[in-house]
Order: sequence, then C-alpha cells, then structure tokens
Amino acid sequence: MGKKIEDLIKVVPTERQLKWQQLEFIGFIHFGINTFYNAEWGQGNEDISCFNPKRLDAEQWVRTLKAAEMKGVILTCKHHDGFCLWPSQYTSHTIANTPYKDGKGDIVKEVAAACKKYDMKFGVYLSPWDLTESSYGTGKEYNEFFVNQLTELLTQYGDIFEVWFDGANGEGPNGKTQEYDWLGYYQIIRQLQPNAVIAIMGPDVRWIGNEAGVVRNNEWSVVPEAYSDPSYTARHSQQADDKEFAQTYRHEDADLGSRSVIMNYPGKLIWYPAETDTSIRPGWFYHPDQNSQVKSSEELFNLYKKSVGGNSVLLLNVPPNKEGLISEVDERELKSLGEKIRDLNCVDDTIAYDIMYGKDILLNGYQSIENIAANVIVVSFQKPEVIRYLIIQEDITKGQRVEKVTIEIFDEQGNRKVQILVR
Repeated sequence: MGKKIEDLIKVVPTERQLKWQQLEFIGFIHFGINTFYNAEWGQGNEDISCFNPKRLDAEQWVRTLKAAEMKGVILTCKHHDGFCLWPSQYTSHTIANTPYKDGKGDIVKEVAAACKKYDMKFGVYLSPWDLTESSYGTGKEYNEFFVNQLTELLTQYGDIFEVWFDGANGEGPNGKTQEYDWLGYYQIIRQLQPNAVIAIMGPDVRWIGNEAGVVRNNEWSVVPEAYSDPSYTARHSQQADDKEFAQTYRHEDADLGSRSVIMNYPGKLIWYPAETDTSIRPGWFYHPDQNSQVKSSEELFNLYKKSVGGNSVLLLNVPPNKEGLISEVDERELKSLGEKIRDLNCVDDTIAYDIMYGKDILLNGYQSIENIAANVIVVSFQKPEVIRYLIIQEDITKGQRVEKVTIEIFDEQGNRKVQILVR
C-alpha cells in the first residue's frame, strides 16, 4: 500500500538541519602536507619536516571566504595521508613535529579562532582512511584510535557546526582495509557536539553524488532512508587518486524524491538535505600550475545559483598555497562573487508571502499584491520594471509541501508574455 500525502509532509528537518540549510553557502579549506608536495593524495610516508607555511594567516582565509558571502568554514584537519594540522596526542605524524612555529603550532586552533572573530561557523573534516596509522585495518583498535582523534577535535576548538566524512576506504600500511564503526562515530559526535550536522557519510546531510558541482533537476529534501546508508555513499566515493573524479558529472539516481518515488517507497522517509561540494580550482589542494584555471566570479555565481537555487547548500573549496595564504587570483574572484550574491539577495524591492498560510512576511516599495487566490499570488507593478532575479523559498519548518511553481508574466492588456514551470 502506498503512502498518503499526509505521510509525506510529516517529515520535517531537525533543528540542526534547519540551521544548516539556512546557511546556504559555506567554504572548504584543503591544506596540509599535500600542499608542500604538490599532490592531491599523499601516501602517508611524506617527510613532514618540509611543512612550514611561513606567512600563514588564518584570518586572511576566513576574511576571504566571508567576503564571498560564505557563512561557515570546514577545515581539512586530516586527509588520507594521516598528517594532522593539530598536535594530536595519538600519533607523531602531526604539526607538532614540523618546523612550523617551532613545533608549537595548531592550525585547527588558528582557524577556529578566526571563525569566532569574524562570526563564521567552524567545521571539521577528519579522514576515516589513514595511510600512516599502523592500526588501520585492525578493526576495534583503529576505531578507538579514530574516536580519540575525533574527540580531540570536538572538545578543544569550541562549537562545531558540521563534521564532514567521506567514504574513502582503501588499504592501510598493513595492506588491509578498515571496517568503520559509523554508529560509534555518530554517537560520540552527538554526545560532544549535539548541534553539529554529520555530513556525507552521516545521517544529517547527503552528498549530491559528484564533485563537479552539478545538481539534479530536483534535489529533494525528503528521500528514502536507504540513501543515508554509509555503504551507499561509500560505493560512489573516490577510492584512488583519480584526477578525473572531481570533474566527472554523474548521477546514478536521477530522481531521489519526487512524489512518484517516495509515495511508493515501502520503507521510512527521512529529511536528508543535499550538499554540493566542489573546488574553485581543478584540484582540492593548491597547485601552482592551476593559477590560470581558477573559476571566474561569473562561473562561481552560476554555480551558486544552480546549487543553492536547486535546494542544496554549496560547499566551495578554496585551497591556500605553500606560504599559507589564499592566492590573489582566488581572493579577487571570491570578492567579486560576494558582490554578485549581495546584489542578488538585496531586499530593497522584495515581496514575500506565505502562500500556504496566508500571511504577509515582507512587502516593500512600489510593488503590491492585488489578489490572492488558492495557491496563486498576483503581483502588480505601477510602472515598467526590470526583474533580474526571482527567489522562491519554502517554509521548511512545516515540511516539504511545494512540488512545483508556475511563473507567468502578463502585459498591461492581460496578454501572457512568459510562462516558466519550476519543479
């Protein structure tokens, strides 16, 4: 027996999911030993004595992302190579054993402090795959090691808004793969940072399925529970240093949550909103030869409109260089992007109306709502105006109820000039 409409609209976001979705645009920072080896994926046997970003300025990182209208920052605290940007007590493969600040540095602390100063949310990425750790592949011993490192990150750096995991699960130094204790990881996060969403390999935020920034025609927030199974995401995640992976568009499942899909799904439905992750450059870490390949502000703005406008949160990676700074070209394009987004979101001439519950939210300027019919808003203009953008949002505290919207524009004689169907 299929589900009823009433069943579908009962699925609503948790408070942590709601606050996360309201951010809309956040930043990713990949920085580590790979930056100094001009590599994307390290092997875990790198000589970390070369790690010494002499001009590192975490505040410059955060200021640059904030200027682009990002609302939070996720730092790659440890990538697959196992090198830690904080002085972890559970491995020697850390910043404490590098020349940076004579071994007394802690870049996680610096970024967290910069985020607090500039009113930005702070999040962490901790790779579950560790090519340095000898216990990787042993099962319980490694899971305890991983929880210990996770605990360090969740207890020493203030509030965390997002914990980001990927599904990488290759061989460790002993030639074995590890069976991750995802439920155990989730439990410690809920205990130590109850307001943090757990993303990608987690129950709160789903991955769109590619790193090229390409969203589906509809990124529904209500989907079958099966999509939150870590094994599903792991099967589609990058498992080797494949340079084509990040640029490949692919959606194995083009429709995750239309009415026809979810009304006939026999299992549980969940609120599982989408995150679109991609990089401002072809790579995730900084490479000097990619300075001419930085996405322009116009490209980034189109990406923003398609991803945020497509019902996902955009996670844009911006990698600092060996000096420890975001490069001028990246900085310039991000500043221009911020200007475009601020112009897009300008509310000087905005109409907002709660069509479901018949309540005016905002009505500014010369515009007027002439007539309200069943699920119809008619807006009149007293003089010809240029409409550059139309932003349509739903009150998701009441669930996912709007399936499609039709936009029609008429001239003064009542002739329809434009009709657009938005699904």
